[in-house]
Amino acid sequence: MTAFQNLMAFQRETEALGQVMGRLGWDQETVMPAGAGAQRAEEMGALDGVLHGRRTDPRIGEWLETAEAPDAAGVRQLEEIRFSFERTQRVPAKLSAALARTTSLAHRVWAEAREANDFAMFAPKLSEVLDLTREKAAALADGGDLYDALLQDFEPGATGAELEAMFGALRPRLVALRERVLGSERQVPAMDREFAEAGQLAISTVLAQAFGYDAAHGRIDKAVHPFSSGSGLDVRITTRTELRNPSNCFYSTIHEVGHATYEQNVDRAYLLTPLGSGVSMGVHESQSRIYENQLGRSRAFTGWLYGKMRDEFGDFGVRTEDDFYAAINRCNSGFIRTEADEVHYNLHVLLRFDLERELVAGRLEVADLPEAWNARFFNDFGVKVDVPSNGVLQDVHWSEALFGYFPTYTLGNVYAGCLNEAMRAQVSGIDEALALGETRLATDWLKTNIQQYGKRYLPKDLIEKATGAVPSEAPLLDYLDTKFGEIYGV
Repeated sequence: MTAFQNLMAFQRETEALGQVMGRLGWDQETVMPAGAGAQRAEEMGALDGVLHGRRTDPRIGEWLETAEAPDAAGVRQLEEIRFSFERTQRVPAKLSAALARTTSLAHRVWAEAREANDFAMFAPKLSEVLDLTREKAAALADGGDLYDALLQDFEPGATGAELEAMFGALRPRLVALRERVLGSERQVPAMDREFAEAGQLAISTVLAQAFGYDAAHGRIDKAVHPFSSGSGLDVRITTRTELRNPSNCFYSTIHEVGHATYEQNVDRAYLLTPLGSGVSMGVHESQSRIYENQLGRSRAFTGWLYGKMRDEFGDFGVRTEDDFYAAINRCNSGFIRTEADEVHYNLHVLLRFDLERELVAGRLEVADLPEAWNARFFNDFGVKVDVPSNGVLQDVHWSEALFGYFPTYTLGNVYAGCLNEAMRAQVSGIDEALALGETRLATDWLKTNIQQYGKRYLPKDLIEKATGAVPSEAPLLDYLDTKFGEIYGV
């Protein structure tokens, strides 16, 4: 076997073990017994140690020195392996295992603190996670910016300064649109009754199928915080239900299906290789958000969904398809990011981006985080946070040391705006198909132009290849202004 073949065979086993690690995380979020947390932390730490050892195996360096790629895809395989090898080598194995154990425990503490609405329960464990994260960032940064070093795990090539500039351009128009919408005198209806969980989950399954989720290679479960897990032939999603808010279930499902179909649609030739998954969290989020918003919350698709709601729940208090479309897109200054409308969503993300940069840089300490959060939230949303579960405790990310993850949510929205503009310019009849519950004109375009490639191209290059333009926030802002201007008459 050649050096390239030996390297790829070794990498295949590493990728397979990484999938097992992900499955442990899925189990922890869905069906793991409540009392198993301490043992699971040890299991996660042990497996992380095995993975760290494989990812820093000296043979990788030897193979990389002599490996010759057979084609352009092989060149990218080597680039990804080299990036991971050099990056992993910088983080001591003891530190990597400590992070795995600590975050596994921190996740459980976060869930308990959130349930009890007591940030003090979580603060000590969050401080441990943050200290370990800073240590990891310092090892990766090699004297550079700590936050930029962490970003590379989620959005290769991005910097905090670039994101800050893009987000700075987003904020003024988002705030102006928010003020116009909330100042509108137009009354937008709301769904105000209970919707049985069984009915919500039945429609949720129909929606997953409508957006192309392959149930033969996945499953849908319930979780506190919806997520997608896995890649290739085993990609699982979760959703959640609220008795008085069925759209939470429906759009959590569509959102996670966007993530899951991205993974399911990667070229099978890349299965269990470094190219066999989504290229970045920003691009990943572009898929979930375009499925959820530009397609799933469109006037055309909500008209079809209205019929499904009538079939399942009868007369549920919304008179027409137009009223249902407005109700699905209703704006308010809610506390919860995952329940936020499109106008407010990115303001939630920008808050977290700014705060976590301060945490990583050491300019904000964990003890001061709730006060900083509440002050910023009031400034951005005009509402005082009432309880920690509606504020600093609502997200799972920091308990899992995912510092650098939050900005990819807004970057994904920006990418989705670019993709939606290009897709509709190239493909006719999308809305006519969506009105029949048929998404394939749109999802096939996304599969062809984004999903099939996995990590074949770098994030910005992939978006530019699909759209013919450098990513910009303008298409997203134009889409939001048009859509909500029409709904609210502003």
